[in-house]
Amino acid sequence: MVDDVNSVVGDWARGFAGHDHARDLPPHHPRCLGCGPENPHGHHLQVWREGDAVRAEHAFDERHVGAPGIAHGGAVATVLDDLFGFLLYRIGEPAVTRHLEVGYRAPVLLGTPYLLEAGLQRREGRKLFVRAQGTDEGGALVVEANAVFVVVGREHFARGGGDVVRVAP
Repeated sequence: MVDDVNSVVGDWARGFAGHDHARDLPPHHPRCLGCGPENPHGHHLQVWREGDAVRAEHAFDERHVGAPGIAHGGAVATVLDDLFGFLLYRIGEPAVTRHLEVGYRAPVLLGTPYLLEAGLQRREGRKLFVRAQGTDEGGALVVEANAVFVVVGREHFARGGGDVVRVAP
């Protein structure tokens, strides 16, 4: 059983390498909440690479409702966190979210397409500092996010990620 888990995790972690120049990026895995095509509760995010950034167009639906007609902030944060994960294809190493901060500039409306874009701001050792934004069809900023991801080895995922990743502040 442990060998099966290590094999699956190893295949998944190796998948982050080799997509440095791909335009359309594959889902992280089929059941991923953000992008997995086989997750019936997921967002089914489809992401492409444009230069050093990753982009997606996304519309939230009734499954993501917070206040009437408005997407739940947690659903929006989930999508932005998942978008950051697509930067890992460019970096070529698996990493996990250490800190995520989301700023809501305007209500994120259900049924409205938003252009989401994320990029790597800088890297300090294992820490990846990333930034994202979401704009409406008119180009108005509605949401922005900053995050710190920490590069980890595949053993992190083989053990279920239960241990705290220790990184100097």
